[in-house]
Amino acid sequence: MRLILLTTLVMIAFAANSILGRWAIGPGHMDATGFGLLRLGSGAAMLWVLCLLQGQRPTEGWRRSLAGGASLTLYMVGFSVAYAALDAGLGALVLFGVVQVSMFGWGLIRGQATAPLQILGAGLALAGLAYVVWPGGEVTAPLWAVLSMGAGGLGWGIYSLVGRGAKASLPASAANFALATLMILPAVWILGGGSVVTPFGCLLAVISGAVTSGLGYALWYRVLPQIAGPVAATVQLSVPVIAILAGTLLLGEPLGPRLILGTLAVLGGIAVGIFCAPKRRG
Repeated sequence: MRLILLTTLVMIAFAANSILGRWAIGPGHMDATGFGLLRLGSGAAMLWVLCLLQGQRPTEGWRRSLAGGASLTLYMVGFSVAYAALDAGLGALVLFGVVQVSMFGWGLIRGQATAPLQILGAGLALAGLAYVVWPGGEVTAPLWAVLSMGAGGLGWGIYSLVGRGAKASLPASAANFALATLMILPAVWILGGGSVVTPFGCLLAVISGAVTSGLGYALWYRVLPQIAGPVAATVQLSVPVIAILAGTLLLGEPLGPRLILGTLAVLGGIAVGIFCAPKRRG
C-alpha cells in the first residue's frame, strides 16, 4: 500500500509539471527551452541543498550519471522543440506511447518476465489515453515535431530505466539534474531560449524544477527499483489523465462522458498491468 501511495504521489507530481509547463509556455510567460533550463537548474539546486543537509554524496558510477543526465536532456529538448508545433493531446500520446515501447522493449531484450495480460493492460490504458486526448477534427502534425516528441519519450524511457539501478535516489537525481543543466545549454543557445522571460514564468519554472521535478524525480528514482519495468511504464499513462482531471477541478473545464470513459479505461489497464505482473522470485 505504501508503494502504491508513493507511486501515486509521483504521478501527481508529473501531472503538476505538465500543468505548470502549459501555464508558463502556452500564454507566453516563457519560452519552452528557457523554461526547461530554469527548471533543470532550480531542480539541481534544490536537490544538492537536500544532499548537503542530509550529508549524502553521489555514489553512482560516472557512466550511469552521464546516462541519466543525457537522457533527461534528451527528454527536455525533444519536448521543448515539439511543444509549439504539436497538438497537446497528440504530443502526450506520442510521448507516452514511446515510453511504453522503450520500457517494454528493453524488458523483452533483457529477458524480463512479462505476462500477456500486462501487455493487454498496457494496450487498454494506451487506448483509453488516446480516446481522451485525441484532438477533434482534422489533425495535421509535422513529421519533425512527431519525431522530436518521440525522441523526448525515448529520453524519458531511458531515464526511467537508468533509475531502476539507482543506489541512492536523492544524490543520483542531483547529479542527473546538474549534468542535464549543463548539457541543455547548447540547445538553449541554438533554439533561442530566453527570448521570452517574465517574472511569473520564472516563478512557475522554479516551482516546477525545485518541487514537482526535483523532488518528484528523486521520489521516482526511489520507487523504480521496487516495481517491474512494464508496471513502471504502464502507470505513467495516468499522468495526462490526472492533468486533465486537475484542469476540470482547478479551471472549471467540463467533465464529459469521453473523459470519464477514457479515464476508466486507463485506470483499468493500469490495474491489469499491476495485478497481473509475474511474481518476483525472492
